[in-house]
Formats: sequence, structure tokens, C-alpha cells
Amino acid sequence: MIARMRASLAPEALAALAARQCDNLIPDGEKLSPDALMQAVPHALARLEHCFQAVDNKYFFDGTDAVFDHLHGDQYCMWLYLLANELHRQRGVTSACSKLFLLNKALHGCDIYYEVELPSIFLLVHPLGTVLGRGVYSDYFVSYQRVGVGSNHDVYPCFGRHVTLRPGAAVLGAATIGEMCQIATESLVLDRDVPAHSLYIGNPKTAVVRPNRAPYPLWRQ
Repeated sequence: MIARMRASLAPEALAALAARQCDNLIPDGEKLSPDALMQAVPHALARLEHCFQAVDNKYFFDGTDAVFDHLHGDQYCMWLYLLANELHRQRGVTSACSKLFLLNKALHGCDIYYEVELPSIFLLVHPLGTVLGRGVYSDYFVSYQRVGVGSNHDVYPCFGRHVTLRPGAAVLGAATIGEMCQIATESLVLDRDVPAHSLYIGNPKTAVVRPNRAPYPLWRQ
């Protein structure tokens, strides 16, 4: 897998930057070598390119190529998750995976553990305060700020394709969210299924479910 997108830094520079940031954040005497990250960088960049090519936004896709700017907060948050996850997949150094996870948490306030498997196409929008747990995710997943995905009695949610979680939304427990669904701002889904093509508004006691026909507007058609 070879990434061809336009990136603000070369692969080696991206690895060196993440390693320096981890060392500054966690000065535990065990320096993180950029070489330890480089084994995962090419595949992580290819995964990032595949993801960004689906986004209909000039900061992610310019009409010809995917675009990655390490100074774009949402993009760098997605990059650090993918780098940590890819390093984990390749059985890299566990402490390096943990440091990348903590770096992402410190920089962006975003908690996505490196063992969590987000789909190949996803989008994090201003993900401050967002926690994405070990659910089952599908492509075209969108998560805004303060979103929570977690367990109830050790059971996690499942998401269909084209699901969007708006700011402050939470989905917990044995919940299956069908395809082309939106969970509205500040809404809670707990141990409940939401049928496909639905807009869910409210909480378990006051929930309203309305039709949702349109996909998220930032995906390329």
C-alpha cells in the first residue's frame, strides 16, 4: 500500500514529529525511536488517503488528490489514531502504541484506544471530548465533539453504514444503529435499536424517531 496524497510532511518527518511529541509529553526515559513508528507509517498513510478521498471538502480532497496537513487538528487526530492502530496491527512496540494514544488524548481530547477498529472510511469533526469504545463500526461513520460510544454490562453498540453522531450524542450498550441514521445533538441511545434511515432525537424516556433520507453532506457521491 503506497499513499500518493499531498502531505505537508514526508513519511519520515511525520514519524519523527510523532516520536518527538511523545517524548515531550511522556519523558519516562524511554525515548521513542522514529524507526519504531516507520514500520506502520506507509500503511497508515495509505489508510488515511483512502479515507480522505471519500470526503467532499477541499481540505481533505482537492478534486484530484487527498490532502493531509499535519497542522489541521481533525486530520492529525485521525492520523495519530491510524498510526497507533496500524502499529498495533503489525505487532509493534506496545508502549509506542500507548504513547501515541496518550498523545492524541492530550492534543485533541479524543479517546480512541489503539485496539478499537474504526472503519476504513470515517470522519472526526472537532472531536474534543469524544470517546469511541469497542463498538462495531461501518464505513461513512461520522463523529462530532463530545460523542460517546461505550458499553453497558460489557455489551457494545453496532453501527451500519452512513451513521452520524452529532455533538454530545451517546450510544451505549446493546444498540444496533441502522444504515443512514443520525443521532441528534445531546441524544442518548441506550440498549435500543434504531431502524435504518432514521433521525433519533432525545433520550430513552423521550425519544422521537423521524425519517432520515439524506446522507451526510460531506461525503463524495
